[in-house]
Amino acid sequence: MKKTTLYLFSIFLFISINLYADEYAVVANKNMKELSHGEIKAIFLKKIAFINDVQVVPINLKSPNALRDSFEKNILKMSRPRLKSYWTKQHYQGHRPPMIMNSQKSIKAFINKVDGAISYMDVKNIDESLKVLYRWSE
Repeated sequence: MKKTTLYLFSIFLFISINLYADEYAVVANKNMKELSHGEIKAIFLKKIAFINDVQVVPINLKSPNALRDSFEKNILKMSRPRLKSYWTKQHYQGHRPPMIMNSQKSIKAFINKVDGAISYMDVKNIDESLKVLYRWSE
């Protein structure tokens, strides 16, 4: 009896955690080709400027923001201090960090109007006008 109860509790806990896990995605407009995790990272570090002759425009959310923190940790694989140091060095080489927007709503509107725009959003805010390129969860 105890093993069955423990087993059922474990399953319930696993399902509960997964139901409440935050799920995010890197998105672009429908014209963007599929991208690998490495290509997405390179775009946001401004190492790739064009995809199929279209200039890419990476967009970050304003900091501090939990979604941006998750993106930097899980996609860029960089801490905030390391990323700040990276952009300080890039600044002296004439490179600027991605543009910043205040909300996912403004990001969605921008992506729908600008070819090559790419950003990240909470999956709950994604509709059929956007193309999901990569997903992750916390």
